[in-house]
Amino acid sequence: MPSNALLVTLGGIGDGPLPVADNEQYAADATKNYHGVPLAVMRPRTTSELVEIVRSCAAAEVSIVPRGGNSGLVGGAVPVDDEQSVVVSLEKMRTVRDIDLVSNTVTVEAGYLLVELQELASNNNRLFPLRHAGLSSQVGGNLSTNAGGTNVIRYGMARNLVLGLEVVLANGAVWNGLNRLPKDNTGYDLKQLFLGAEGTLGIITAAKLRLFPAPKLQRTAWIGVASCAAAVDLLSRCRTELDEFLSTFELMNRNAVERYLNGRRAPLAGSHEWHILVVVTATSDRIPLEETLLDVLAQANADGVVEDAVIAADDQQERTLWEIREGIPAALIEDPTCIKGDTGVAVGAVAEFVTVTDAGVRALLPDAEIVTFGHVGDGNIHYNVVRPDSMEPQEFAGYGSDIMRVIETTALDLGGTISAEHGLGQKKMRRFADVVAAEELDLMRLIKGALDPLGIMNPDKLVDMRVPQANAVPIQE
Repeated sequence: MPSNALLVTLGGIGDGPLPVADNEQYAADATKNYHGVPLAVMRPRTTSELVEIVRSCAAAEVSIVPRGGNSGLVGGAVPVDDEQSVVVSLEKMRTVRDIDLVSNTVTVEAGYLLVELQELASNNNRLFPLRHAGLSSQVGGNLSTNAGGTNVIRYGMARNLVLGLEVVLANGAVWNGLNRLPKDNTGYDLKQLFLGAEGTLGIITAAKLRLFPAPKLQRTAWIGVASCAAAVDLLSRCRTELDEFLSTFELMNRNAVERYLNGRRAPLAGSHEWHILVVVTATSDRIPLEETLLDVLAQANADGVVEDAVIAADDQQERTLWEIREGIPAALIEDPTCIKGDTGVAVGAVAEFVTVTDAGVRALLPDAEIVTFGHVGDGNIHYNVVRPDSMEPQEFAGYGSDIMRVIETTALDLGGTISAEHGLGQKKMRRFADVVAAEELDLMRLIKGALDPLGIMNPDKLVDMRVPQANAVPIQE
């Protein structure tokens, strides 16, 4: 079916395509580094409408690019080529299908915003613990990228919060896996195929998610330490003494904090090379939470691990501390020239990763401003390099691939990953093909080929189907 005929067909589905003049709004991601004008933009309101869209595109062999809240950083929701793909935005699929406070579950559609889900949970004295800077992101996007965030240390990644999914497959069929139980040992766990798949195997339309009791007690601390190694030491102490009460352990280097504060008052007096945001929570107000945290910090200070620390006295002070942490990535996103890393290593290797990467980057660009922050509790360090004021953007861009290779190679050498939570998208697809084990890549290609034989679901993202991996070993059938 030629593209004009497809557009006519799409015009009869739901609200039809957006006016062509509006397509540009769906042609880039949050970084503005990736650009591809859609052939059409569809915004289905129901799963049935999405089924019609997918079937029509499959018949025309036109690719589909699913899109959430546009908070991605790797070009995963952007067409690779102009006017070759239909962008399907889930923004109008926003129904809360069910909330079960006995089972502590909620079922929402993919376009429901993360911030709305958190508010819904809070209004019912529950907690949905997925938290990161992109609160305007949608549930479907968070699940298709297996989002992480600041509470992973206690609650896990997005996939750990999912009981079931509803998914529209590449042929327009609907897999309804919403009626999942916490314990169900029958057959393959199919939902895992679509969590973190970046829309390359199907489109998530709804999810049954876990809720947790809302904390009754919370304490937030801001801590200064002299080194990344000291931060890892403190993490070990907090885990030992606070165990399941430790919800957040966020690390930021001095450049990251000073860049956000921009001359405003810092939480601590004096200068500290590294800063840590720690949050401990409990569902009972009878737990001596603050006393235990103070004991840990006092002993760490006596041992020379902690330089200074403060515990927020009220909600306003807590919000102020969180604003610093969440303002750091928000500010970096506004800088299109910033080189942004998303690596992950074992927690015990975090300090070595930072030390080795710092040396490698300085060898390439001595004047670079290194802005490091991340979720040290799970080893996910966002290593960013900001253009020096004295350097023109075009000259700095010439260092980009070499700097990124230093960041990623260091992580890989330490047994880590090139993407801990942002996904691969366009940005890292080919790099992933170069570094992943041949057997693993071949398995992914087999799965992609089986579920999407036409290759229409978000092509040229995550799995490189076109270029065989060097020395790949074929899997025997």
